[in-house]
Amino acid sequence: MHIHILGICGTFMGGLALIARAAGHTVTGCDAGVYPPMSTQLEEQGIELIEGYGVEQLELKPDLFVVGNVVSRGNPLMEAILEQGLAYTSGPQWLGDTILRSQHVLAVAGTHGKTSTSSMLAWILEYNQHHPNFLIGGVAPDLGVSARFDAKQSLFVIEADEYDTAFFDKRSKFVHYRPRTAILNNLEFDHADIFTDLSAIETQFHHLVRTIPSNGLIIRPNEAEALDRVLERGCWTPVQTLENASGWHATQTAAGQLSIYYQTTHHGDIHWGLSGEHNRLNALAAIAAAQHVGVSPAQSCAALSAFQGIKRRMELRGTRAGIRVYDDFAHHPTAIALTLEGLAKDLPKTDRIIAVLEPRSNTMKMGAMAARLPASLSHAHHTFCYTEPSGKHALAWDAQHAFAPLGEAITIKDNLDQLIEAIVQFAQPNDHIVVMSNGSFGGIHERLLQGLTQRFEVEQS
Repeated sequence: MHIHILGICGTFMGGLALIARAAGHTVTGCDAGVYPPMSTQLEEQGIELIEGYGVEQLELKPDLFVVGNVVSRGNPLMEAILEQGLAYTSGPQWLGDTILRSQHVLAVAGTHGKTSTSSMLAWILEYNQHHPNFLIGGVAPDLGVSARFDAKQSLFVIEADEYDTAFFDKRSKFVHYRPRTAILNNLEFDHADIFTDLSAIETQFHHLVRTIPSNGLIIRPNEAEALDRVLERGCWTPVQTLENASGWHATQTAAGQLSIYYQTTHHGDIHWGLSGEHNRLNALAAIAAAQHVGVSPAQSCAALSAFQGIKRRMELRGTRAGIRVYDDFAHHPTAIALTLEGLAKDLPKTDRIIAVLEPRSNTMKMGAMAARLPASLSHAHHTFCYTEPSGKHALAWDAQHAFAPLGEAITIKDNLDQLIEAIVQFAQPNDHIVVMSNGSFGGIHERLLQGLTQRFEVEQS
């Protein structure tokens, strides 16, 4: 079958294209900006990419158009597909109907930690010779790619996103995945552009719960009121609760080591370089899910001890004059707070944390979380915030007013060059600069490293 993918360069749709190609389909695709690194991955797999959404793409005569959620009404190619009555479906529905139906799906859902937890779970299975299929929103160095499919393998790990499916299907993507093992990591309000309140997201999570079979497993944290409400609506699947009397828990025994227990029985230790309470909970969830498909906790601990982390999750981009520059995907107040708190716990009290924030997600630019930002940055010695002066990422709220509680510990700039210069001049040896954004942030990481190299006249390291 020949499928043509609209919106192919996004993480999910690009991964879907790689899976479709591995499943034996002819794949072409288009996007309003064919860009690396996804474009490079796709071209290496022999997938033809077309710039834009021109109606001339109908001449390709695919058997099916697969539509990403970046496509909206008014898109010229989509309008032509509708006018001519051509066959189309959404990316999540195609994946669910064509690929996942024959797999044991292990889905990782939640407001935070989906990429980290699904990467840990996929790595545990890979390390223990289960060779899972997967589709994840980031790249773990251990796995090498964000998506993989081999029809001979029966396990499929997927990052289960609650964002909407397509312009014609406003349910969350994950309702199409039909998991047998489901991690519900946490649940908070997010995606203010499509959800009116937390209750609306809880409804989507309950749609997911309704699809999990009675011989499956739901894994959840102990304290999560929103998840309590979701499950109280009805649950037909066994639930394993982490960190309660009958569940998995972990204790921090030393720097870089977790000891894993089920109830009171010790099952192994994890020696790793990851920090923070959130990574401890992510690891527990991954261990519990792996056990559901036959991997022992001891085997999981051995795998996680070799786990190298995920790109854009406290990824060290370089060091200059003892100043470390990190890249992190955090763009929600809870994720920001957890990221900075985790780093602070591992640092000498004399070291400073400099937070660099770009509030560019749809929820952030609308201001739904603005009031929570100052408190989320409490572990930073100083915060630098970039506000795009105009365009699709411009803020609909007053940053000066929102960040006023930080007093002199905040610098706000609407010029990226000026922001970078201010950070470079402020930094001093033993600082930790944590750049947080869900976008590329204008290549700020390399520009900061270049600026620090020039200021301190040091060699690159």
